[in-house]
Amino acid sequence: MEARRAIQTMHRWLGLILAAQVLLWMTSGVVMSWFPIGKVRGETAAAIEAPLSLAATSYFPPGGVAAAFPGATEIRLKTWLGRTVYSVKGEAGAALFDAETGERLTPLPEALAKKVAAADFRGEGDLKRLVLMNNPPAEYRGPTPVWRADFTDADKTRLYISPQTGEVAARRNRVWRLYDFFWMLHIMDYDERENFNNPLIRAFALTGFLFALSGVFLVVTRIAGGRYKADIVRPKPAPRPSGGG
Repeated sequence: MEARRAIQTMHRWLGLILAAQVLLWMTSGVVMSWFPIGKVRGETAAAIEAPLSLAATSYFPPGGVAAAFPGATEIRLKTWLGRTVYSVKGEAGAALFDAETGERLTPLPEALAKKVAAADFRGEGDLKRLVLMNNPPAEYRGPTPVWRADFTDADKTRLYISPQTGEVAARRNRVWRLYDFFWMLHIMDYDERENFNNPLIRAFALTGFLFALSGVFLVVTRIAGGRYKADIVRPKPAPRPSGGG
């Protein structure tokens, strides 16, 4: 009897604890499903990259690029700001080289970073500020340093541009920030907001399991004690008397 009471008390407290988090899960799920993911990622205000079109001309030898970037593991030809470039990645990081002259274009100076920001943003607003940051806000979770471009649009768009790759590493806006807050509540990662397997959510998963297990135990013990007998075994209705002649 004492054990059953203890389990019943535990079941009630577990239910109370879980109810608060379940409410957060449901609320965050509704909010996150409300916004189109393209709007959240800032893709609706981003330019679409044109397909690569190679001109019939000679390019700087890739071997020369590899020699200028020791440890290169990948050399890819692509278009960037209207020109053809080599995108190089390797042990030392990443870099861009002009495909015609072999000139190294990165780390990006301010003038080129401004061109990247202007070419990527297609929303309503102008470039307000461009800053090279070593300690960017928590909304950016990539390598540093990074160029941050602020725009004057209603969504308060920010572009984070990698000085090494010359690419937009992240797009942030008001919708993304709201989404990210509820994503944090949903996965219960209040630090980096990326770890779906963090200890806290595992603890709540275990709590939910114990809640269900204790609930099953209470139902079984009550059935065994005849608590639900009247509901499970209903008496058959008495037969109606047959009419006499």
